Formats: sequence, structure tokens, C-alpha cells
Amino acid sequence: MAKFNALTAIGVKNYTGRARLADGGGLYLSATGGGKRWTFIFRWAGRRREMGLGSATNVSLAEARRLAAAARESVARGEDPVEQRRGQRVAATIVPDRAVTFWEFAEEFIGSVEAGWRNSKHRDQWRNSLRDHGHGIRDLPVADVSTDDVLNVLRPIWLTKPETASRVRGRIERILAAAKARGLRPTDAANPAQWRGHLELLMPKRPTLSRGHHAAMAYHELPVFFEALKWRPAMAARALEFLILTAGRTGEVLGARWGEIQGDVWSVPADRMKGGRVHTVPLPASAIALLDGIKRGAAADFIFHGGIGSKALSYMAPTMLLRRMSVEGATVHGFRSSFKDWALNETVHPDELSEEALAHIVGSKVRRAYRRGEALERRRALMSEWSDFVRGYKPKGKVEL
Repeated sequence: MAKFNALTAIGVKNYTGRARLADGGGLYLSATGGGKRWTFIFRWAGRRREMGLGSATNVSLAEARRLAAAARESVARGEDPVEQRRGQRVAATIVPDRAVTFWEFAEEFIGSVEAGWRNSKHRDQWRNSLRDHGHGIRDLPVADVSTDDVLNVLRPIWLTKPETASRVRGRIERILAAAKARGLRPTDAANPAQWRGHLELLMPKRPTLSRGHHAAMAYHELPVFFEALKWRPAMAARALEFLILTAGRTGEVLGARWGEIQGDVWSVPADRMKGGRVHTVPLPASAIALLDGIKRGAAADFIFHGGIGSKALSYMAPTMLLRRMSVEGATVHGFRSSFKDWALNETVHPDELSEEALAHIVGSKVRRAYRRGEALERRRALMSEWSDFVRGYKPKGKVEL
């Protein structure tokens, strides 16, 4: 796996060679054409692209890493950081001579960044969702949109159309954040559409079962549960950890064999998938560490076994573990819903990306064939963020359930 933060500030300052040095994550110090400069290298639509981040004389190593991280986040969201930066420069030249309404700025913002979105449907969804559900704030000056205004937009659809409401909230938050960056909102004001620590305290709690037919643990409870799960020595606990980290189904995880793991990728065969097609799962570092802690068997051996590699763990083992941990109102399959709710409420990744992570069929046959090649790295970023979230609880001592 690629090493991050390979360079040092003093090493960058003293480097006198003529080569390209990798810091990790696509960030390079280039000294091949006279002087030293930072570049971010990434793949877009199957092609290699470079984005200049400035001279190493003027941009420190820490700042270059920050700029590269922001660019990686753009790529993970399906946005071309080069086109996004170009659009932001164009938008910054527009100086309003009157109060700009929310809808006017929303159109300007979408127009400035949509060139970096791969999916034309994604562009339409932004405009359509704000047009259909943003009546209460459309004509308000963008500087005056308040928490009450956002609540009035969300409340009519919060319980009846939860996924739509989550998308609308996230889009309003990004637009208001951009308006603040442009100086159209007070710099000391909190974002009225922010979820964590703000709207989550004001909106009614949705029913636990908001999707499908499997009771799910509220995602904000997962870090504590996951920490307690780590203290369980049983193989069922390792299987459940792996299931949560990969957002997989019970049958997919319990049927996993060592031969399906290649590096940091897990390829689930079509005959074990609900959709009847191979599902490729990018494994976060925590999932790889979990596998490293299990004695590796032959390629045909089950990873999560009941004592011998030729016999898979019982299908009911994870469910029985939940019972022994006295977990109520949640099922093993429901952790997939927990992941989906987190992705919608806490990330800027497009909805279709989390759908692909769940192995749901997205789009037409042609579109799916195309996306199999383009979405792996974006899903890798998504699953890494999910891993960081579920492992984010830091107790002072042992946590037990």
C-alpha cells in the first residue's frame, strides 16, 4: 500500500536533485524542470491528470498536503479538482451589486462546479431537489437564510422522504458554505444547515427502520458498539467487525475464502451475491489489519470458520453474538442501513457511490459496466472514511456490552 507523508520539511528544503519525489496520496515534489513545485497526480475518466499546487518556495509541505487532501476529496465526490478550481476562479470574479438570493447563488455555484461532475443526472438532481423542496428559501437573500428557514424546508419531507431530505440538507449546507467563502454571508456565523451538533438536535428522530425491513442501529451509536465488539475474542466478533467495515451481507462475509482477498481488495463471487454479479470491495486498512490477526489458511479455506478452515462459521453466529451483547432494536443486516444513513448525513459523497458500496444495482446496464472501472478508488475513500468513523470512539478503559 502507498506510504503517506513520506517527505519531511527539511528534506524538501535541502533537496537539490532533479527527480519527482512522492509524498503519498498523489502528492509529488517535482524538480525536473528547474525549481521545485508541488503537483497532485490523479486519474480521471481513465486518464492520468496533473494539478499544480504551487512552488515549493511559497507553499510549505503542510499546505501542499492540505491542498492534496482537498483535491482527493473532490475526486472521491466525483468532481474534477482542476475544473472545480477553474470554476471557483470564474465565480470569484462576479461581484454582486445587490442582495443575491439563495436561488441565484445556488445556480451560480452549481454552474461553477458542475463541469467537474461526471454524471449529468447528478447535476439535474441538485437543481431539481432544490427547486422542488426549497420554496421557503429560494427568494431569500442568501445572507439571511437562517436555521428556521432550513427547518421549514426539511420538516415536510424529513420523515416521509428521508433520503431526499438528507440530500437537500447537504446541498443547502454546501451552497451556504460557498456563499460564506465568497463573503456573501457573515464569516463568524455557523452554517444553519449543518447537521452535527446543530440540526441533529432540532429535528425529530427518524424511526430506526427507515429503509428496508431490518432494524438498524443508529449510526451515531456504532463507535461505542464497535469498540465493545473489539474486546470479544470469538470468531463471530471478527466476522461482525469485518461485515460492518465492508457494509457486506451476512452470506457474503461468512462465505468469504482466503483466495478472494488480493492485497487490499476483496472480490465476492457472483454466486454469493444477491445481484448475481461479482462485487469488488476496497478494504480499508482496519479491515486488512483484522484479517492479518486471523491465521491465514489455504485459498479455499473459509476466513471466518468454526474451528477448521473447511467449515464456515454458522449463519446465526453474528445474530447470537448480538443477543449475548444484549443489543436490542438492531439486526446484523441492519448495519448496512447504518452505513447508508451515515453516508447520506455525514459525507459529501454522491448517493450512487454508497449504493455501489452496498452492491445495489445503479443505472443502466451500460452505465454499470462503465462505472465498474471508475468507482473503485472513490469507494476506497468512502470506506476509509467509514472505517475512521466506526473506530472513532476512544474510551479510557475497556468497553463491554
